[in-house]
Amino acid sequence: MHVWFLRNTRFSVCKKYNNLFFAKSKSYSAMTNLEEKSKSKSFNGWQKVYTHDSSEVKCKMTFGVYLPPKAETEKCPVIYWLSGLTCTEQNFVGKGGAQQYASEHGVIIVNPDTSPRGCNIEGEDDSYDFGSGAGFYVDATEDKWKTNYRMYSYVTKELPEIINSNFPVDPEKASIFGHSMGGHGALICALKNPGMYKSVSAYAPICNPMQCPWGKKAFTGYLGPKQEAWKEYDACELVKVYNGPPLDIYIDQGKSDNFLKESQLLPDNFVAACTESKMPVQLNMQEDYDHSYFFISTFMKNHIKHHAKYLK
Repeated sequence: MHVWFLRNTRFSVCKKYNNLFFAKSKSYSAMTNLEEKSKSKSFNGWQKVYTHDSSEVKCKMTFGVYLPPKAETEKCPVIYWLSGLTCTEQNFVGKGGAQQYASEHGVIIVNPDTSPRGCNIEGEDDSYDFGSGAGFYVDATEDKWKTNYRMYSYVTKELPEIINSNFPVDPEKASIFGHSMGGHGALICALKNPGMYKSVSAYAPICNPMQCPWGKKAFTGYLGPKQEAWKEYDACELVKVYNGPPLDIYIDQGKSDNFLKESQLLPDNFVAACTESKMPVQLNMQEDYDHSYFFISTFMKNHIKHHAKYLK
């Protein structure tokens, strides 16, 4: 099933990268020491993994970056991927199947870990859906979590500056997508930052976290009990007040997804909010597909193609 709605003081430190030189900027990137942890040839490009000390989340963070062959000679567009609950950067790197299509379209793909780790916060490892592996892409305001759990600022501020300063990226051409909790993250990052991303897409996103068990638990823990604050991180609320360039939102959802049946994802609520706000959205309900990376890899070609047309 396809559902459509349409509407009208800086300094430079030169760092050599594959025969190109890129200027490093002050602030986040000037203080960042990237450490390459792995490097594998893939579809004539390079899949790499890096760690760095994050000033936003106050711990060491890890991210993957796929560099297509085109990146050896020129700057490329970049697509950010945000993963779901329990994931690290390795899930997408090893199972997402994006490298082939990123190589074909000449786009860089960056995928960070899903939360701070090893922060010695009491309870951070107690459950799969809160704390480690479950940062929910918010900036926490509750005392216990607010120092480290700043994944929204990490994804939208620190990480892009690091990427733009250290890799052959065209900073004017960026898009974002994700899965489940990461689909929620992609939607809110795009809706909260008009014009920052040329396009946005999602697999089985948590569309209305204020109304689902996962979201209520995370938002209460990170943001406190006042639901007015929750609206700043709920795509169904953000789309109602969005004021920026049109976003052609593209979503795939498996019909056999258990979390859909458990009312954790609520895509119909998001479609209704988009309809009310006249926001373009395409929801593809995919027969027999579940919530796994088999689902993600099956439709990766379509998502990369969707973004590539806006990144030309």
